[in-house]
Amino acid sequence: MMESLSIRDIVDMVTRGQLRIPAFQRGFVWDAERVSHLMDSIYKNYPFGSLMIWRTKEKLKFDRDLGPFKLPEPKEDYPVDYVLDGQQRLTSIFGVFQTTMKKTLPVEWTDIYFDLAAEATAQDSQFVALRDDEVIADRHFPLNTLFDSTAYRKATESYKGDVLKKIDDMQAVFKETKIPVQVSKTDDKATVAIIFERVNRQGVELDTLQLLSAWTWSEDFQLADKFEELADELKPFGFADIGGDTDLLLRCCSAILADDASPKALMELNGANVRANFEAVTNGVKYAVDYFRKNFKAQTLANLPFTTLLVPLAVFFASSNEKEISYTEEQKKIINRWFWRASFSKRYSSGVLRNLKADIAQMKNLRGGYPSTLGDFSFSIDDDHFLVNSFGMGNVNTKTFLLMLAAQDPVSFISGQPVDLEATLKAANRSEFHHMMPRDFLKKSGQNSINDNVLANICFLSRADNRKLGGVAPSVYRMLMPQDISAIIKSSLASDLLFEDKYEVFAKKRASDLANTAKKLCGLDV
Repeated sequence: MMESLSIRDIVDMVTRGQLRIPAFQRGFVWDAERVSHLMDSIYKNYPFGSLMIWRTKEKLKFDRDLGPFKLPEPKEDYPVDYVLDGQQRLTSIFGVFQTTMKKTLPVEWTDIYFDLAAEATAQDSQFVALRDDEVIADRHFPLNTLFDSTAYRKATESYKGDVLKKIDDMQAVFKETKIPVQVSKTDDKATVAIIFERVNRQGVELDTLQLLSAWTWSEDFQLADKFEELADELKPFGFADIGGDTDLLLRCCSAILADDASPKALMELNGANVRANFEAVTNGVKYAVDYFRKNFKAQTLANLPFTTLLVPLAVFFASSNEKEISYTEEQKKIINRWFWRASFSKRYSSGVLRNLKADIAQMKNLRGGYPSTLGDFSFSIDDDHFLVNSFGMGNVNTKTFLLMLAAQDPVSFISGQPVDLEATLKAANRSEFHHMMPRDFLKKSGQNSINDNVLANICFLSRADNRKLGGVAPSVYRMLMPQDISAIIKSSLASDLLFEDKYEVFAKKRASDLANTAKKLCGLDV
């Protein structure tokens, strides 16, 4: 439903507590210049956006102040309007024109003035944000007087003629301005979650989970504090960044307590149930992290092909006491196969909620000793996966590939000693991975017509080792390697074809070896 509100309406609605900012909105971030440009757009009748509000009779337990202004409690007989989109514009308009509320928070706020000396051009703004010591009398007219008749009379008493008319005309524009408002009337929070998520498509999927946690639990249960405590516990193990991924932790909460990681399931959780069982959530996450470290060599959250992999595994390890859930060799085999299949197939790149729900259910069956089809979904992997996909630290294929190499316990090309996987994977940067067939060599030998940055040409190779080996042919840098290189070759899933200096032959053979290893990890026929 579409409505329109005058600036006076907006100021009055905020002042009496009817128009509010829900806690899931971010804080006010516009600077003074953007606020002044908004005023100029309104004055010149340029498009400046609309508001989207959620109208409900249910007051949320927790909401946010409007910029530096502390909002009053709403009157019981009023419906409450929560801003889903347009908070920055709303805060700017209210902050510029209201005169009754004091700024109670230490947030920088600069008043906006109509510059009477500014040239009326289409491009340049006729409104400026000024500190008190920057204001020039008879030139800068304060906008915060426009809706206060007493203040307006006092502010205009020294002006006459054309200048006074200019000010009056300016006031009339703001008094007559109507701001379009789209109103959603519902008491169904799941519907609001969907609306908010669609309005904020630029955000990470399921931001709604993070945002709606504020109205679900914040007043009685400080969920953010609990997440910070969990992050501190995981910090020594390299997974402190989990504490900053609120979406992920909320998915774990919902999956463990409701067998479902969707926004709807989250909002149906009972706050008392969350508090009573939060230990199970933290244990599930901690032991899942430990499993990732021990079984897949992952050293940080960034090493996981999908952070979402944590959710079903946390369900398996969720426990209401400090004792870790034990597992059999068969359960471990099924979990590991699921991990590799989900990673190589990019299972969580689409249909996330559907696939999560299925995996959560099957992980729970596995934990309870019931028949489980965890990981039983169809997909294939072949040599081309490693010949076509390029190496890039941020993509899923590369992360999966590196964990597969890490599982082989790689050793240094120079010393033959084990690679420090903890340090290398924690760093998670390109400097510890290099081309087995150097790019300089391929260019000089005329073999650079084929993509040399594919996975099949990458291995664990430190920057120091790479400098020592140089950009020469493998047959040349072979002289700098240990006499017995069998462990190096085996741990990098390569072959002696590397030292024949024929890139295409080597890459095809290594791609085949990599594909066979991936198939074994996924439980596929080789």
